[in-house]
Amino acid sequence: MSETPYETGQAPAHSPIQLHHQLDAVWGSGKGLRRFSAVNHNVVGRRFMVTALVFFSIGGVLAMLIRTQLASSNSAFLDAEQYAQVFTMHGVIMMFLFAIPFFEGLAIYLLPKMLGARDLAFPRMSAYGYWCYFFGGSFLITALVFGIAPDGGWFMYTPLSSKPYSPGINADVWLLGITFVEISALSAAIELMVTILKLRAPGMSLTRMPIFAWYMLVVAAMMLIGFPPLILGSILLEVERAFDLPFFDPIRGGDPLLWQHLFWLFGHPEVYIIFLPAAGALSTIIPVLSRRTLEGYNLIVAAIVAMAFLSFGLWVHHMYTVGIPHVALSFFSAASALVAIPTGIQIFAWLATMAHGRPRLSIPMLHVFGFFFVFVLGGLTGVMLAMVPFDWQAHDSHFVVAHLHYVLVGGFVFPMMAAAYYWLPHITGRQPVQHLSKPAFWLVFIGFNTTFFAMHLTGLRGMPRRVFEYPQESGWEVLNFVSSMGSFVMTIGFALVALDLILLIRFGRPFRRDPWQAGTLEWATPTPPPSYTFGSLPRLEQRADGLEPQKLGPRLAAGRGYLGFMRNGWMETLAVDMVTGEIDHVVILPRPTYLPFWTAVATALFFASLLAKLYWLTPVAVVLVVGLFLRWTPSTGLKQDIPQLEVGLGSSAPHHQQAAQPPSWWGVVFVLAANATLYTSLLFGAFFLWLSAPNWPPPDMDFTFTGRSALAAAGLMVTAVGARIATGQAGATPLGLALALGGYLIALVAMATILFVIPAPQAHAASASAFAVAVYVGLHVTIGGLLAAYGLWRWYAGYVSESRSLDLRICRLWHDYTAIAGLIGLAFPFALQNLSQMGGNG
Repeated sequence: MSETPYETGQAPAHSPIQLHHQLDAVWGSGKGLRRFSAVNHNVVGRRFMVTALVFFSIGGVLAMLIRTQLASSNSAFLDAEQYAQVFTMHGVIMMFLFAIPFFEGLAIYLLPKMLGARDLAFPRMSAYGYWCYFFGGSFLITALVFGIAPDGGWFMYTPLSSKPYSPGINADVWLLGITFVEISALSAAIELMVTILKLRAPGMSLTRMPIFAWYMLVVAAMMLIGFPPLILGSILLEVERAFDLPFFDPIRGGDPLLWQHLFWLFGHPEVYIIFLPAAGALSTIIPVLSRRTLEGYNLIVAAIVAMAFLSFGLWVHHMYTVGIPHVALSFFSAASALVAIPTGIQIFAWLATMAHGRPRLSIPMLHVFGFFFVFVLGGLTGVMLAMVPFDWQAHDSHFVVAHLHYVLVGGFVFPMMAAAYYWLPHITGRQPVQHLSKPAFWLVFIGFNTTFFAMHLTGLRGMPRRVFEYPQESGWEVLNFVSSMGSFVMTIGFALVALDLILLIRFGRPFRRDPWQAGTLEWATPTPPPSYTFGSLPRLEQRADGLEPQKLGPRLAAGRGYLGFMRNGWMETLAVDMVTGEIDHVVILPRPTYLPFWTAVATALFFASLLAKLYWLTPVAVVLVVGLFLRWTPSTGLKQDIPQLEVGLGSSAPHHQQAAQPPSWWGVVFVLAANATLYTSLLFGAFFLWLSAPNWPPPDMDFTFTGRSALAAAGLMVTAVGARIATGQAGATPLGLALALGGYLIALVAMATILFVIPAPQAHAASASAFAVAVYVGLHVTIGGLLAAYGLWRWYAGYVSESRSLDLRICRLWHDYTAIAGLIGLAFPFALQNLSQMGGNG
């Protein structure tokens, strides 16, 4: 970076037009191939949504193939193998490639505008997450085209998905493709949490946030905790398939139920992860269309937080028939019924808002009514399935399939269609034509209920799910034919919705600002919004759903707010105190760059090398990924201390490199929280196997190594001390980092020797568990060593001083976590050995 002194003052533009050109020259993403370098949230959010809709259309075609196959008994339309791939990919696409990415895109597009910020906290990470989603989803679709798609169900239960029963690469496609896609989900979770907590308009305290931000904050926290168990399960199963470590093999001390626990620790919270963003859209749309502020704002916030907590106590809801003890069944059944309470609170708050207002019967409101009808029916069947005796009768039947679709289509698709009609004018700058909107809605509504209400009946009459044919004498043919006809009606409806939205984009009526007379900040931007979102940032003195965008928008566009000017070519936005919303510091965001795209390409090479079993290529891909991530860093930093920056309206704030806890610091905190969840799941898995798996304890197997473990522990303690010296004593930075690097080298050598002497990890799950924990610790030690070396380089290059110590403080978080996790990991084999001597289920 240049060492020319930075401007810290402000030079306001002479007119709104001049300010627009100044900001757009820096924030704009360019055209043509330059769009691959776009990191702006407007571009990335739209990409997520459009790509998710493409995947949705593919999933819809697969659904039609399923219904065609089941329309008659003993159908020859698809054979068993084709049907297994089709129904598996239908579920995979709808759950992993459509629902979650679509709301991620909507949140990425909307949240900075609703919060009064210019962009997200980590724009490059959002762009990288999109490309991981795109490439990972493409892996799965390509496999479908070539007939090697996953065929074990979207939940990939073991032992069906283990190597003896799925010898091809079909299961590997699922495990590696979904793990690749989940990079996008975790990056979005961290991005959204930090943005909501730190990048709000000055004065927007937590109690003044728009309700949609509360929903997305809770959802992002759920994703941060809920996705790591699935990622861990996918890694363990892929390791078992590729290298024969027996985590799920009961003959060698594993247990197939471990996969179900890890999967549903993700899978049941995911239902609420999908529902809550849609509920957030409803809580935003219903008050506007009812011309009244939302009833029960504080109660709704409490309800969604309660729902988040309860959702993590429900995973056994899907496992009632696997032999869970009756006491545990009672607990999970009660929790499954209890979650209906916070859901009901939200529904009654929406009904109260409509009852006290004057609802406009517009197209978005029509889809809201569709949501109420479908979702409430799905909720009632959910309470039925929460009761153990009924679940035992209906388990794995078409009744469960019908319930799932009533909840997910009612709780997500109808609200998201309402959201599309509500917010597409903001994205396009055009209002709906609405000639096709009503018939499209009714075709979807009638077709959906015809399809899935009949499936309740086939389920109650005993039809199991996932069967590709059934005998004529079963008595299911008429109901299946009705379901199939309804599905085609519904498909026609969705096709008309797509056509209607295309007509809106092409021929809709232009407008200037806020066609719905809403009270949230996104309507204060021009439509479609510029790359920088706001010409200047507002200060709020009231809750952010009762504003006047038509008056506020022109003032912000004229620069009469915070940061209404250009300075040093920086892309500036403000960070605030998490609770009060008072100005904390100025955040300088990165410029457009191709690095996220190329880093995602390198990441795709890593996963492709594993899928193709080209393990010699895997280390090359890892080096490329690490090298490209390091290339992100030179543009983030200062080579000189600078005084406080003027931000307008008589206020000033420090640069984020000189702030105590800027967004990047919090980003690492949340990364480590997700990391700790994965680690806890790994330890939980080992102790679960000790408790429940057959063939424990392992005979004559010792995986404790006192001397090596003590040496590794000493190295980890040295790194923690070195990190504190580097950040806590002026002038001692190189000494502290050298100590940390030396400690990591000692720990790495000790961990490498432990890995080489762990006895027979392929022979028993206990040894495999000890090996997995040692790999986890060794990987973190390796990354910690790279970070210590990186800190030394940043200090040598002049990016670090006493007031510019952000890089060191971020790395210290990793060093501290690695020391704690490493000591736990080193103690783990001793604990497991003692438990083995006590005996588990063997």
